[in-house]
Amino acid sequence: MKKIILTFLTLLLSGYQYAQEPWTLEACVERALEMNISIKQSQLDYVNSEIEKKGAIGNFLPNVNVGGNHSWNVGLNQNITTGLLENVTTQFSSMNLNLNVDLYNGLQNVKRLHRANLSLLASQYQLEDMAENVALLVANSYLQVLFSKEALAAQKLQLEITKRELDRTKKLISSGVIPKGDVYEVEANLASQEKSVVDAQNAYYLSKIALAQLILIDDYENFKIANEKYDIPVSDILSKTPTEIFSYAVENKKDIKLIETNVEIAKKDLEISKALSMPRLSAFYSYSSRISYSDRIVPTGEFGLNTIGVVESTNEKVVAPYPIYKTEKPLSFSDQFDLNKGQNFGLSLSIPILNSFSTRNNIDRSKINILRSVNSLEQKKLDLENTVNQSYNDAKGAIKAYQASVKLLAARKQAFEYASDKFEIGTMNSFDFSQAKQRYELAQFELIRTKYDYIFKLKVLEFYFGVPISVN
Repeated sequence: MKKIILTFLTLLLSGYQYAQEPWTLEACVERALEMNISIKQSQLDYVNSEIEKKGAIGNFLPNVNVGGNHSWNVGLNQNITTGLLENVTTQFSSMNLNLNVDLYNGLQNVKRLHRANLSLLASQYQLEDMAENVALLVANSYLQVLFSKEALAAQKLQLEITKRELDRTKKLISSGVIPKGDVYEVEANLASQEKSVVDAQNAYYLSKIALAQLILIDDYENFKIANEKYDIPVSDILSKTPTEIFSYAVENKKDIKLIETNVEIAKKDLEISKALSMPRLSAFYSYSSRISYSDRIVPTGEFGLNTIGVVESTNEKVVAPYPIYKTEKPLSFSDQFDLNKGQNFGLSLSIPILNSFSTRNNIDRSKINILRSVNSLEQKKLDLENTVNQSYNDAKGAIKAYQASVKLLAARKQAFEYASDKFEIGTMNSFDFSQAKQRYELAQFELIRTKYDYIFKLKVLEFYFGVPISVN
């Protein structure tokens, strides 16, 4: 019992430590790829494609079937021993082996195997594309947590500044430097700042919940992200042109490859539809035997004489010999199986001539599906080009906004420090000082917002150029 309790406590503590371990972006992405339900569904689709490929390979093998039956015949039947109608019960067994193999069917089996390989490849591209999209979604959610975390830290810092401001105001009032009414503006600012801290805490908590739900973690309270400082990442992606990024994306992105593979699948479906209009030649072979469990009549080798008439002149009898039979038990199973065996084999040719236009209609539908797949591919490339251009412009705009926010924060900081000095000596009232402080706060938050907005838009652009997801 002590060992069981000790083991339980060890597992409990290890689980608690695991829950307390801060999560890096890489760990979040890894868990999302492992636990995401949509990815699991895509994995099942991939497994199903593997099964379809096995079925396509199996089409090259002959169809082999073994059958057998055993019957009882009860009622008025002819007794095969006596030849009389009697109420008897007879039993029979039969066995058969059938084999059928396609010699030629328009190369359908070859084409179906090619299609199965393409379907397997499409499932792989779909799985990889979904994994990339999930990784990008996790990165966005992770960056939102980082933004909320920094915003909360900034709000707490401003709250401390406001508290010190209130203490300073009270001292200035007590020394007669500023009027007593100025304290009310600072106290109102303090209450507003406390509310801002609460709002920032809620935003941070909600962003953590969103990320935890995305990677399927239920313990929101103990969920923590890694306590690291994330600065603007170093990247040369903006040195590329949108054309270069698009050219790479159109050649390497899995969603494009998926649609390209779907075009090939549509073309292969057309070949299969055409193959259905070709003659089909197959070979067949069957082997059968039967077993009877009734008594049998067998000759004894002896003959009797039977009068068949008389000679008219002498009245001498005319006789004829007849064989004498006897009843014996049925032959053994193996003997009857060998004696009653039979074989059947040959070739079968089927030439489709008219089947309510179904073959022709299937061919026409396959041609239409090819055109639809090609149109989808062209539309996807156009959408990708627009997305890359938009992402490129967004990233360039975001870095400019961030650089402007850096300059704005520096200017607001100087203005706030100047206002603080004037407020300290009583040459600025609390309202004007609060205005300077609020502008400084807004500049801080704008810097944080533009920073993470740029990081995410940069990661989106890198995503299309094949750069692994990371915030470092």
